[in-house]
Amino acid sequence: MKYRKVIPAVFIDRPNRFTARAEIGGQTETVHVKNTGRCRELLLPGAEVFLSVSGNPARKTAYDLIAVRKTNGLLVNIDSQAPNIVAREWLETQGYDVIRPEYRYGQSRLDFMMERGNERFLMEVKGCTLERDGIGYFPDAPTARGVKHLHELTNAAGCRRMLMFVIQMEGITEVRGNRETDPDFCRALEDAKNAGVEVIFLPCRAEPDGLYFTPFQML
Repeated sequence: MKYRKVIPAVFIDRPNRFTARAEIGGQTETVHVKNTGRCRELLLPGAEVFLSVSGNPARKTAYDLIAVRKTNGLLVNIDSQAPNIVAREWLETQGYDVIRPEYRYGQSRLDFMMERGNERFLMEVKGCTLERDGIGYFPDAPTARGVKHLHELTNAAGCRRMLMFVIQMEGITEVRGNRETDPDFCRALEDAKNAGVEVIFLPCRAEPDGLYFTPFQML
């Protein structure tokens, strides 16, 4: 996925989940943060960030904060909408006859339902922005919604069930449950695996102007 127009900035602070202040060309600007997670290890004062320019003149904020460079030099895309877009782009390379987003199943809307021949697939997508020592972790904040979706996948019948972690940074190939932050999600993840839910890691390359998946074939 590629953004229309991106500019560099310097992160100042984050007054709340939805907004941050960034320095652009010596001026302080309030920007929208496209991620309601904590991002505490990323959004540090003085960090290099990248902003996409909004095309909506009616908006209160003219920019979206979409990526940040960690102190170790790793660029991380933090746009919470990016994983589903990239997952869809990848699914379109896999030969499915039907790809349907926002599929209602049980008491939830799962991210995708796919069909290939007579086989049906259900897939939930999670974006990974947390990295420690070369390993990805999810989530970076408790997610009751994520637990609910895992329960839906675990209990689904008559189809293949998949959980995809879209890794929003380069060089990371594995994602583990973040037990310190959300033990409930980690238990639900183990239950899902034991019930036959397939866990897929989608490696990506983050650039200031977009997020690009690394091609691979699912087993």
